[in-house]
Amino acid sequence: MSTTDRELRIGMVGYAFMGAAHSQAWRTVNRVYDLPARARMALICGRDTTAVSDAADRLGWDAYTTDWRDLVNRDDIDVVDVCTPGDSHAEIALAALAAGKHVLCEKPLANTVAEARAMTAAADTARAAGVRSMCGFNYRRVPAVTMMRQMVAEGRLGVIRHVRASYLQDWIVDPQFPLVWRLQKDRAGSGALGDIGAHIIDLTQFVVGQQITGVSAITETFVKERPLPAESSGLAATVDGESADGSAPATGTVTVDDAAVFVARLDGGALATYEASRFATGRKNALRVEINGSLGSVVFDLERLNELEFYDATRPVLEQGFSRILVTEGDHPYMSAWWPPGHIIGYEHSFTHQMRDLIEAIATGTDPAPSFADALQVQLVLDAVTRSAETGSSWTDVEPALTVVAV
Repeated sequence: MSTTDRELRIGMVGYAFMGAAHSQAWRTVNRVYDLPARARMALICGRDTTAVSDAADRLGWDAYTTDWRDLVNRDDIDVVDVCTPGDSHAEIALAALAAGKHVLCEKPLANTVAEARAMTAAADTARAAGVRSMCGFNYRRVPAVTMMRQMVAEGRLGVIRHVRASYLQDWIVDPQFPLVWRLQKDRAGSGALGDIGAHIIDLTQFVVGQQITGVSAITETFVKERPLPAESSGLAATVDGESADGSAPATGTVTVDDAAVFVARLDGGALATYEASRFATGRKNALRVEINGSLGSVVFDLERLNELEFYDATRPVLEQGFSRILVTEGDHPYMSAWWPPGHIIGYEHSFTHQMRDLIEAIATGTDPAPSFADALQVQLVLDAVTRSAETGSSWTDVEPALTVVAV
């Protein structure tokens, strides 16, 4: 446990799926890592008084409010954690930065490139005053993923030639699953592309140290009308049954993609393929990345997140083959705070590692990563994929992120 007297008072907006994951991390981080500041879960915000009061008690927050502006402007809040749908990211983050609060914002950073550029410009201005900001791409902080990046950076794979990435789910494969906010463009920005495709875009660029420069894409919406939800929370929802007169439930139009597939070129010369789908029947949360280089290959599978597969082409031919690396040693990234070697960790630990890195950056006056600028670059790739799909899969360059202007 940290012995520091410095305290960072956290205010979080949102309390559903991501809010619960972030809360678990804020509760845990100072209990496993010795850090230069302590996080205090000061205030949680949600629109429904009963629900947010419940969440505050269940998740471990000191107090609650139903007005995010109140949270942002309070003098007793140091860090604003944004866990809301994408349509409110920009408004909340911009207000928090203007109020001098450090900001953690869930991915994707925004619903549009214009919003992401404005947020990045505001983050750059705030940074000059010592205010830090970070986007929550938590999969970077799975120890095996961080180790992949180290192996690439050390030259263990040689020249990177191919990147293959897929993120597959099936939670909306039933056409009677309701029209939740993630299926509405005005709330979510995009569908599988932004929700899960953003993860593999960021993860692969992080691992190989190269950025996507151009894409050719196709997207598809398989179920175009869905029942309106009666209730929804996180990835779960219910729909009203037949009305008293026997008519079917009201429906609404799905305005986002169900699946996105694209090929890409990276600025270091590598070729890449990406697939994001929420219609991969039988796949619950299947993220897989394979990197092929001139000296070897490495593979990560989220469903086996404590492991890497590594092929070392420099070994004698008779000894070559994919080997399994169990990433649980104390010297592996992030693992020194956890269990003896061989004792595995899980999904939730990536969020704890995220909070650890953010606290250290704020306390030491350094820049956390991924920055809003990093997240803007992912947003620009999402935009290029969308534009390519809208123009018959035409080759589409990713816009440069160099010019950051407020809107």
